[in-house]
Amino acid sequence: MPHRRLLPLALFLLLAGGAHAQQASSIPPPQDIDYPGTIKLEVDATNLAQRIFKVKQTIPVKPGPLTLLYPMWVPGGHTPRNPLDKIAGITFMANGKKLDWKRDPLDVAAFHVVVPENASELIAQFDYLTPTGSGQGRVVMTPNMLNLQFIAAALYPAGHYISRITFDPRVTYPAGWTAFTALHEEGRNGNTIDYKDVPFDILADSPVYAGRHAKNIDLTPAGSTVPVKLGVVADAPKYLEAKPKQVDIHKAMVAQALKLFGAQHYDHYQFLFSLSAQMGGNGLEHQRSSENGVGTDYFTSWNEKAGFTDLLAHEFVHSWNGKYRRPADLWTPNFNVPMQDSLLWVYEGQTQYWGNVLAARSDMRPLDAARDALALVAATYADNRPGLQWRNVQDTTNDPIIAARAPRAYRNWQMSEDYYRGGEMIWLEADALIRSKTGGKKSLDDFARAFFGINDGEWTVQNTYTFDTVIATLNGVVAHDWTTFLRERLDGKRGITGGIEASGWKLVYKDEPSAYAKAQGSVAGDYVYSLGLSLGKDGSINDVRWDSPAFNAGIGTGMLIVAVNDAAYSDDAMKDAIDTGKNGTPIRLLVKDFDRYRTLQIDYRGGLRYPHLERIEGKPDYLTPILTARK
Repeated sequence: MPHRRLLPLALFLLLAGGAHAQQASSIPPPQDIDYPGTIKLEVDATNLAQRIFKVKQTIPVKPGPLTLLYPMWVPGGHTPRNPLDKIAGITFMANGKKLDWKRDPLDVAAFHVVVPENASELIAQFDYLTPTGSGQGRVVMTPNMLNLQFIAAALYPAGHYISRITFDPRVTYPAGWTAFTALHEEGRNGNTIDYKDVPFDILADSPVYAGRHAKNIDLTPAGSTVPVKLGVVADAPKYLEAKPKQVDIHKAMVAQALKLFGAQHYDHYQFLFSLSAQMGGNGLEHQRSSENGVGTDYFTSWNEKAGFTDLLAHEFVHSWNGKYRRPADLWTPNFNVPMQDSLLWVYEGQTQYWGNVLAARSDMRPLDAARDALALVAATYADNRPGLQWRNVQDTTNDPIIAARAPRAYRNWQMSEDYYRGGEMIWLEADALIRSKTGGKKSLDDFARAFFGINDGEWTVQNTYTFDTVIATLNGVVAHDWTTFLRERLDGKRGITGGIEASGWKLVYKDEPSAYAKAQGSVAGDYVYSLGLSLGKDGSINDVRWDSPAFNAGIGTGMLIVAVNDAAYSDDAMKDAIDTGKNGTPIRLLVKDFDRYRTLQIDYRGGLRYPHLERIEGKPDYLTPILTARK
């Protein structure tokens, strides 16, 4: 889930103590009881020039104290990241008079008001001032499209489970625009759409993409009665044009997901997909939809051999893993009770695994490209995560709260949310182990069907799981000491790349990058597995591998390489220097560090190194069937 908004750690710590704050500040704790009446929510989304959503809520009330909460913990975000700082101009009215309000001193997302006698409605209004530049957060309003997240544009009453608070949402869109959402329409009045009443948990899980240039592509598999659509909004009409083969590939991804899980946990599914150089990219899962944002050329610059990104497949898998089946410590009764992230190696790690598998099985990413992509992940955890010396994959499940994806000076040493791709590696090894123990008769597919494929058609209830639930289901597939298997890898007592060799392949390095890596445009400046450097096009140093030849020569992140062996920096000049270095000639780098220039020497003789996978002769090939389409 990319492009998260950053919050200061102090605010994280304040919000993480929310349970204590509620006890100390008289905020009513959530109870499993209905909130009386329906809250009318009206959002005016027409102010594109100033990028402002205007919000009005009509809330049924009784006289006396009332506490309204702004949601902070965003499901799928794994952290209190909601943009409270973007909410301005708050006013509360009752009986035609403006009411005083006070922010809670211990929980700054709580607002206290006193409802006067004889009042039956409270009018709450505020402006949601969305970012006008990327430095303020993810841009969600442009001249041609918008992304409305209801969880960021509503207050709700404390004292009730969010599933017991009913909302009547209505949105006014720019004239002539098309809006996509998982919500069902009840009626229209001009440019205003009145959506059917829903509980707040479902409303918050049903965002909107709307645009001037839009197209809804049918991805419903043949024979299915449950609609699946790809709602695309783009900067210009030309970017909407998808070739029939491209559409068929996306349909195949949906079909392969249904073959994998054997059940659907939605009454319909709406992909929300932006192709834009203006609105911020993202990936965020929901039960019946997902938010996905990439560049404009997704369809128009498609490289058939490299394929598409696995973003849509990843977010689709989350409908089963993370939304319908959710870790027990991530379920909370409302959006202001802190969540816990201990099982993200299942929630995100296994989703990362299945997203890549489904991309391969549907030809979104052809087989060779899928193996090349896996080689890059394997190399990361074999040779570019020295941080595993002091941290483990389990500990990185705390990263969303610790850092919220803030930039890191030395990511390979500090690590950051490695439960995603590190988790992918662990689940690959589990899959290979099941196949080996059963002679290929069973696989992790059997786990997916047993764990996620239950109760076909059910989606309004979240079915939670624990570590023990995972272990029991794995043992139901094949008996093994799964607790030790997982804990050794999660807790750093064993490496996490064993799945490559267990699948019949091995990680090797060559002096030429793979075709997939070249197609991704990530080759220029990639000297991670040689010198230990990741560089920008201008020679800026984005990352230095801890204890690498470059690091030990005194090179640090944030410096700029000006020259290589007395020649102006270029990718070709660096490659020539590394090649020449094989005969023992030190590599001289002129680097700029603030206003200082220094010449540093690197004694490196290993040549260029790029990761690839090769078959191990005589071992069963489990990887190919893992990545092959199900009939």
